Amino acid sequence: MSNLPTIQELHEENALVSYKNDQLNLLLNQEPKKEWVKEHPFVKGHKYIPIDKVEFMLRKIFKKYSIEITNQGTSFNGVWVTVRVHYFHPTEATMMYHDGIGAVQLQTAKGTSPADLANINNGALSMAYPIAKTLAIKDACDHFGKLFGCDLNRKDTMAFKIDVTPEDLKEQLIQLFEIKKESLSLNEQEHFDRIIKGSEKKSYQKSVDYLKNL
Repeated sequence: MSNLPTIQELHEENALVSYKNDQLNLLLNQEPKKEWVKEHPFVKGHKYIPIDKVEFMLRKIFKKYSIEITNQGTSFNGVWVTVRVHYFHPTEATMMYHDGIGAVQLQTAKGTSPADLANINNGALSMAYPIAKTLAIKDACDHFGKLFGCDLNRKDTMAFKIDVTPEDLKEQLIQLFEIKKESLSLNEQEHFDRIIKGSEKKSYQKSVDYLKNL
């Protein structure tokens, strides 16, 4: 006997994974907790989620993650850091990653030009790189969705909606069939009854569309 799955089993498995992915995306695209959203002390109107909350959500949702610094350097009067956030995808059961970049200006003596390196404060580099790393992590995590703050400073964003599941379609079909049963011929009644009882998922959408148009 072959242990290979049938075509139907493959479709059902793919549908289940897609459904679970939709549920995960729905979670990741919820609005972040209001108490966690802060306004930048120096940039008016700019909102952000503190790094401790971002790391908490990484641990809570993905259970397993790691931060890899992929590069760093200087640019004009500041420093930049790129990171790769590795995370365990709960529905695909594999490690994936998102990349991010962060940059921060070096602190200089008050009232002096940042273009002159002699004006840079002692310890400016040791403070700047960790801040740039933090910004890079949050930039990478923006790719997860609204829950991580990707839309905090955007306008005209769209709400995320999950795809309709086979179970949803079957429920619609049952309800429509009960409502419009008397309008159907005996052959049609037997046909829809067979689809419902036989769980012919590939026919759900066609059957729902047909009954809606009666």
